[in-house]
Amino acid sequence: MDGSGRPRVLVAGIGNVFRGDDGFGPEVARQLSGLPWPDGVRVVDYGIRGLHLAYDLLDPWDVLVMIDAIPDRGRVGTVAVLEIGAGHVGRGTQVDAHGMDPATVLATLAALGGHLPPRTLLIGCQVAETGDGMGLTPLVDAAVGEAADAVRSLVTRELHPSGVA
Repeated sequence: MDGSGRPRVLVAGIGNVFRGDDGFGPEVARQLSGLPWPDGVRVVDYGIRGLHLAYDLLDPWDVLVMIDAIPDRGRVGTVAVLEIGAGHVGRGTQVDAHGMDPATVLATLAALGGHLPPRTLLIGCQVAETGDGMGLTPLVDAAVGEAADAVRSLVTRELHPSGVA
């Protein structure tokens, strides 16, 4: 909690903008970073800086919302919200300075002696193309707004669990 008693929320865009749809997380984070957020909420485009995110998670956060491209989860452009628990984090993984996927970041966090925030979520989008090249495919690009809305809704619920804003 921050000094006002509000939860501290980290919103992390993850992905490589030079690999097509893998740039989904950074694009959503870019759109969200232009919005006003209450104290205690931080929105960051981590891109491929997984080690940076792992180190930032050594600070106490109440909620982590990661945004990333996800493969093989259904129809291209489908946005899913997944809850991540301690059982999803691998142990014994070596620290990877360029690891960018959520599993690698969280395993790196564990290797550094850190722990998941009490609530950890992944907002992912089923992608079509992650080969070399910049820009999102049309269906993934169309899902950016839906993902941004999902992040705003999740953050609002975390800050105001009783529904009173």
